[in-house]
Amino acid sequence: MAHMKSAIKRIRTSAQANLRNRSRISKLNTLEKKLRAAVAAKSADAAECAKAFVSALDKAAKVGTIHANRAANKKSQADKLLVGMNK
Repeated sequence: MAHMKSAIKRIRTSAQANLRNRSRISKLNTLEKKLRAAVAAKSADAAECAKAFVSALDKAAKVGTIHANRAANKKSQADKLLVGMNK
């Protein structure tokens, strides 16, 4: 256990950030699953699911929850899914 005030505070703030990040990542995983399900079902709302997913990716990358390159890769995958669905 930490003894210095700054170390104790750092542990507390990093635990809070961990909870926030886990929540955001869980939301991203849920949105990705919804997108993949909509594409598999050839649903009309697949584009809306993709839009929500891309928006959440951008927000997560902006605040540092995920790396910007990971967000870019996931957006590219989402676009490929949509293009493949339209063929």
